[in-house]
Amino acid sequence: MPHEVTPRVIVVGAGIVGCSLADELTARGWTDVTVLEQGPLPAPGGSTSHAPGLVFRTGPSRTLTRFAAYTVEKFSSLDVAGVPCFEPVGGLELATTPERLADLHRRAGFAASWGVSGEVVSAARCKELWPLLDESVVLGGFHTPGDGLARAVLACRAQLDRAVARGARFLDRHTVTGVAREDGRVTGVHTDRGFFAADHVVSAAGFWGPVVGRMAGVDVPLQPLAHQYARTRPLPELSGTTAEATRPILRFQEADLYFREHGDRIGIGSYAHRPLPVDPFAVPPYDEARAAGREMPSSYPFTEEDWAPSWAECRRLLPALRGTEIESGFNGVFSFTPDGMPLLGESRELRGFWLAEAVWVTHSAGVARAVAEWMVNGRPSIDVHDCDVTRFEEAQRSPAYVRERGSQQFVEVYDVIHPLQPMERPRPLRVSPFYPRQQELGAYFLEGGGWERPHWYEANAPLVAELGGGGGGGGGHGAGDGHGEVADALGDLGALRDLPDLPARDPWAARHWSPIAAAEARATRERVALYDMTPLRRLEVTGPGALAFLDRLTSNNLRKKPGAVTYTLLLDESGGIRSDLTVARLGPEHFQVGANSPADLDHLLRHAPDDVRIRDITSGTCCVGVWGPLARDLVQPLTGDDFSHEGFGYFRAKRTHLGHVPVTALRLSYVGELGWELYTTADLGLRLWDTLWEAGRDLGVIAAGRSAFDSLRLEKGYRAWGTDMTCEDTPYEAGLGFAVRMNKEHFTGQDALRARPEPTRTLTPLLLDDPAAVVLGKEPVHLDGVPAGYVTSAGYGYTLGRCVAYAWLPAGLAPGTGVHIEYFGEKLPATVAEEPLFDPGMSRIRR
Repeated sequence: MPHEVTPRVIVVGAGIVGCSLADELTARGWTDVTVLEQGPLPAPGGSTSHAPGLVFRTGPSRTLTRFAAYTVEKFSSLDVAGVPCFEPVGGLELATTPERLADLHRRAGFAASWGVSGEVVSAARCKELWPLLDESVVLGGFHTPGDGLARAVLACRAQLDRAVARGARFLDRHTVTGVAREDGRVTGVHTDRGFFAADHVVSAAGFWGPVVGRMAGVDVPLQPLAHQYARTRPLPELSGTTAEATRPILRFQEADLYFREHGDRIGIGSYAHRPLPVDPFAVPPYDEARAAGREMPSSYPFTEEDWAPSWAECRRLLPALRGTEIESGFNGVFSFTPDGMPLLGESRELRGFWLAEAVWVTHSAGVARAVAEWMVNGRPSIDVHDCDVTRFEEAQRSPAYVRERGSQQFVEVYDVIHPLQPMERPRPLRVSPFYPRQQELGAYFLEGGGWERPHWYEANAPLVAELGGGGGGGGGHGAGDGHGEVADALGDLGALRDLPDLPARDPWAARHWSPIAAAEARATRERVALYDMTPLRRLEVTGPGALAFLDRLTSNNLRKKPGAVTYTLLLDESGGIRSDLTVARLGPEHFQVGANSPADLDHLLRHAPDDVRIRDITSGTCCVGVWGPLARDLVQPLTGDDFSHEGFGYFRAKRTHLGHVPVTALRLSYVGELGWELYTTADLGLRLWDTLWEAGRDLGVIAAGRSAFDSLRLEKGYRAWGTDMTCEDTPYEAGLGFAVRMNKEHFTGQDALRARPEPTRTLTPLLLDDPAAVVLGKEPVHLDGVPAGYVTSAGYGYTLGRCVAYAWLPAGLAPGTGVHIEYFGEKLPATVAEEPLFDPGMSRIRR
């Protein structure tokens, strides 16, 4: 875009995010940028002004790791008057228990997966790196030499100067009082010192984000919380120190503590105390805070009563602290969201209004680059779907939910979190109509998107004995006793055909897992099972322009007669996979779309023409998956319509009645067996379940959960969007080229796909060589002894008798190629497999 016609951008907030964003925007030619700040520059009193500056890059989120890596890269190139904005002193995370040491090996795996240099080191090496440690309480550590300290206020100054040199302006002492709009678009902001017109407004206000959002009429699900930070008196052991810091930043996560040097003093941060929520609407402006005796608005009085347990742990780890006291301390305010991730992107309700909120210094430059790319180019260069402002369900946006989940995120900052571990409260929040029956069957529920999702059913426990093998301990079945009568009511399932024995699991893999899942998978393969698929998102798209609209936005051919179902992809302009969809044409102008996240609805609504109506019908409907070789035997007697293969083909839709219940039946299967997805309205859901259950008694029907479902879909190689592929991946890389019709009329991403070179990386199926080995996802994959990719989805294939793992690896690896998957520091041998791993001829589905 020519310089003279660049959009007018207002950035609200001159903390580390606002300054970084101004720098990134102006570097891309958008030079008409005004940054408004209510406090004085360069330290206006938000979270940046007091941030301790720790930058650890490694974690389970690839997105956050990449944000942090760019922050390190960028800040390392900046200085102010010769003082660097980043000090690469390294990072050291400690373990004082075997459980934490094991987790450090897991974190080392994350580092290898995401390209961060790090290693698990001995207690002696920890002592070398941090001589003040009591080596006797340390078992080992995870050392990342490229991590370090960001001087946040200096980084603000350096980026501010660069942005100003390109044409940006920074105005402090300007308090935003309102956001102006017209015809659904932002037009500027009102301040206590006048009006500023704008084409885009970005809220980078930190914990004041909900305040700015309310002015714009945009929900900002963010909860500020106060966090303790203290400095010791000078330590004799550090006397004569001239540098600000020379030793690695230190994390003692078992005690929820971190440490950094301040010359001859030690700074200590604690997450060990009770959550201290802060009302962003009650935080005083800068001058009022100063008048009240506070250093800045984000600095609250130190709560001594919360400090004592942490101080005891500090002195246990660092004996030198036993001879000193705390010189100063405060409770600094930071932002937390219900899932701990940032809030990024443009509001659909108010076009041109953007959020860059809940961002810590660690991720600031990476976030700013992504948002700047999004604004200038229409999309970020990396996947940010787990940061998208649209990701939360409506049920997850209440103030009570945001406060409770945000507070829990604070509590769990340094906890060891299992990938399946759900939040405990508030639950249950969303339940399907089948919930009472699931409880009667002893369902073990996990949670996703606010939905209670059965992972297995205790009523199926008697089937485990037929599997053989120990199955491992841990995890817990979660249902307790009292379900014998329900189990008896299942009837005699008879002898299932021989399948591989079930091996024992290690304690980590056994969490939130039960051998019952294997029994449910086996029963699905041999008989028939009911799966609650209600949480899957359903959109209704209708109107004269519906067909042309959906066909233009997706990759496959949707111009089929009513009754057709099509698997297709939503691509972005670069050919990356925004989402995958299942589109059922129920009438000439009526489509039911099976989608993924709320972002899919948002995307369709943004692009829908006036003659298209889009409605989310998920909450008002429900779905049962009836799958297994006896699925037709169960369903056909309930209806007068023909459910034979000839009368109801694969990937077809039909409206019918099952007993008294009107249903929309889609002949689809994501478990690799014959069957249907059966939809009805929520008020008839329980009747549908009972109808199917009664009809299936003589067939040995069971209820089966997500744990079995995931195993079965992996054996078939069915991809999970957001895990196996994202907008960074093309259909050909992800093995989904069959869902692209390049010869159809223009669709989004088509031109980019034509211009793309041959893939250099592909989503590759692996089978672990050891029948007892299990991995869970995100582990690094080593090829010829070096990391070459990482696992996306993984789970035990109960039919195959091996753990199945999909991984992004270099293209062209032949089946039979040996690799190693690193799991808690151990390199497990695995072999590249040919897919589909199970039933390659699709004979079990098409019968």
